[in-house]
Amino acid sequence: MNFTWDSGDVPPLAPIGVAGWLRVGIRGGAMAVLLVGGLVLLLALRGIERPIHGLHRPWTAHVPERVSRAMFRILGMRHEIEGRPMRKHGAVVANHSSWLDIFALNARKRIYFVSKSEVAGWPGIGTLARCAGTVFISRDPREARAQTELFEARLLAGHRLLFFPEGTSTDGFRVLPFRTTLFQAFYAPDLLHDVHIQPVSVIYSAPEGADPRFYGWWGDQSFGAHLLAMLSAPRHGMVEVIYHAPLTVTDYPDRKALARAAEAAVRAGFEAAFSETISPVNSETVR
Repeated sequence: MNFTWDSGDVPPLAPIGVAGWLRVGIRGGAMAVLLVGGLVLLLALRGIERPIHGLHRPWTAHVPERVSRAMFRILGMRHEIEGRPMRKHGAVVANHSSWLDIFALNARKRIYFVSKSEVAGWPGIGTLARCAGTVFISRDPREARAQTELFEARLLAGHRLLFFPEGTSTDGFRVLPFRTTLFQAFYAPDLLHDVHIQPVSVIYSAPEGADPRFYGWWGDQSFGAHLLAMLSAPRHGMVEVIYHAPLTVTDYPDRKALARAAEAAVRAGFEAAFSETISPVNSETVR
């Protein structure tokens, strides 16, 4: 079952004037060159890397990191981090506010995203995601075992996987209850005693004078319209990525306890950043 969060109060996007369309052309063109160039470099390196290293990606894993940093420079958007990305064997979980999260999280840490299977078929984005090593999963319960085995293989290969346990993006001012299903993969016998989970809070600050939810992408907002809003903005705010202390899987009896601990850490990052301005969320657990 698909789940999309919707507040019912999506702010209207500002109209784009002549200057805005000029920024769209300049920024959009620069991003297109960056993405295509990064993809060509990644494919060329991967062609040499695969026969030597197999699933391991000691060279190509650096390409998305460099491309992501450049994306924020093109937008003129500050990217800051707090805490330290873990070097331990395991995975990363974070809250989900926007498609910009992909670049915010890739910019300082070599990771491989876990995404819904539909993304593989998206024009352009699907190709980039596949080439970057994204793990695609289906919501079909009948495929749960095969997906667990895929997770296990990638983790055993040393890949740090990243997924969004909320299962949907929001307005950037809340943390939804974490779904627990994917956490079960970390209890596989071959992984259990050597895997950690690092919770991460991704927090956006809107440009001065803009709606505080400027960077959020949710409900029925189209990707194209939101992308144009980002490209045409006269100025940008910032994104802060907060790395929390890694959780040791063996410290938690089951996937539900592990998911609760990860959610609590991510939520604490929001509370520290927004204090009393963060919107309350339903406390009911979504599975």
